[in-house]
Amino acid sequence: MTSTPSLSSADPNSADEWLPVGQLVGAQGLRGELRLNPASDFPERFTEPGPRWLQAKGSAVKEVELLEGRQLPGKSLYVVRLKGVSNRMSAEALVGCTVLVPAEDRPELADGEFHLLDLVGLEARLAGNDESIGTVSNLISGGNDLLEIKLHSGKTVLVPFVEAIVPEVQLEEGWLLLTPPPGLLEL
Repeated sequence: MTSTPSLSSADPNSADEWLPVGQLVGAQGLRGELRLNPASDFPERFTEPGPRWLQAKGSAVKEVELLEGRQLPGKSLYVVRLKGVSNRMSAEALVGCTVLVPAEDRPELADGEFHLLDLVGLEARLAGNDESIGTVSNLISGGNDLLEIKLHSGKTVLVPFVEAIVPEVQLEEGWLLLTPPPGLLEL
């Protein structure tokens, strides 16, 4: 792995330069393959060969070459092979790293579509009173996307990111609207 030069600013490790698209969560087999939990709805980021970048907590961003990737049948996980990672020990050394792409590599979206990571930091409002109940603090990708919302009460709740429960998102204004079923926010 080699360090990558900055794409558009003096600091190549600036958070604004990078878009996290997944996390390496485990070694797969003995030949250096890795399991990747995606944080992107664009599978080509995990299947098409080419440069990607990794970052371990507190470390500099490093460039790697994605050789191949495939989705595990029936799961939201991918198995990827990186250049220079040829055994289980070298794969295990990368577990926990975040997979990044340049921030300017955001695909164009249609109306009503969102880059899910843009939802983090939005104010959460309940339908009917427009009053803030908390802030989106994280996104959990799995079978379904879940918004982690830190309520003003200090409690954290998980809310499925589906149109029936989150019917409106106003990125420019910094909020999203919730119409939760009874009991969802009390769990």
